[in-house]
Amino acid sequence: MLTFDEKAKIWDSDERRNARIMEIAKSIKKSVPFTKDMTAFEYGCGTGTVALFLSPHLKHITLADSSTGMLEVLQEKIRKSDVTNMTPVYLDLMHDEMPDKKYDFVYTSLTLHHIIDIDRILKILNLLVREDGLFCVVDLDSEDGSFHGAGFDGHNGFDRDEFKVKLEKAGFSDISFKDCCVAEKETEGKLNKFSLFIMNCRK
Repeated sequence: MLTFDEKAKIWDSDERRNARIMEIAKSIKKSVPFTKDMTAFEYGCGTGTVALFLSPHLKHITLADSSTGMLEVLQEKIRKSDVTNMTPVYLDLMHDEMPDKKYDFVYTSLTLHHIIDIDRILKILNLLVREDGLFCVVDLDSEDGSFHGAGFDGHNGFDRDEFKVKLEKAGFSDISFKDCCVAEKETEGKLNKFSLFIMNCRK
């Protein structure tokens, strides 16, 4: 299986993936009451497509990822777009020191299912949200493992009820789930559909 660094340069060339990412970005925009004075933090930003869509509605977005390849593509996209309110940073919250500031809005999209210790990452992300700040997750509903296929070292999506319990234990409240979109992905020569949820809550 290719690493994200190896995939980075061709990441944005997948039309099906791009359509899914735009649906995710629009779902986040629709579900969150943005204001121009809000600061945001995206964990697992990839090439920054979601953040580029959201940036006109926010004061500033810090974009974190542990793939240097993805961040290089993102830097180039920022340069070409003349966006001035986005700051990419290399960061793996499971191993690196966390930022010393808090944000009005923290979000992550299709990232958490790659992280084994969900309880720990949710507690870390909670620390990044200011009091009464907003937290949003878009990720896979529970699936049979077809999304990534054999050899994937992560979670095959999440059960919403079980995920809600983990969020509460991490310190979040006012938790709500909605259907986000359907991801189409070709696996083993067959086009399969996978449901994604969007979860919004407060600290």
